Amino acid sequence: MSMKAHILAALREQFDGWEELLASLSEGEIVTPHFDLDWSIKDVVVHLWAWQQISSARMEGGFRNQEPKCPKWNVESMENWEEDADRVNVLTFERNHSKAWIEIHQNWKEGFLRFLELGEKISERDLLDGNRFPWLKGQCLAFVLVASYDHHQQHFEKLTNWSRQPGN
Repeated sequence: MSMKAHILAALREQFDGWEELLASLSEGEIVTPHFDLDWSIKDVVVHLWAWQQISSARMEGGFRNQEPKCPKWNVESMENWEEDADRVNVLTFERNHSKAWIEIHQNWKEGFLRFLELGEKISERDLLDGNRFPWLKGQCLAFVLVASYDHHQQHFEKLTNWSRQPGN
């Protein structure tokens, strides 16, 4: 199996795991705060979606061979957003906390599938070449895929640990 195929298979497995976990929960469990900062599962999913938009912009830039066009909500809202993840997270929470779960889930799901689609469209050579896209500052696009996997996995583990606790 090629490196690209391996990474994309892991991301598909990650997506399926999330979908299975989310389907096993009631909407009440999803919207009730359970985590740090009084975040609910819905807030965690919107957080993942927000960062997913940035990752997708990078993948789209790679596919189109141009600088990524990061989401306007992020770029226009704060300077040095790439250096202040905490502020991005606060902004994401403030702008999305009141949205309905069905909208949040649909946005995340469509975004994840689009991210996978972009990964499929880019050649393995371009994904693995750390010098191919100067705006990645020496990183390769495969790093964007792997970082998204890691980010989802980190939150998935927190959610599964929470769901296994007595009373949850």
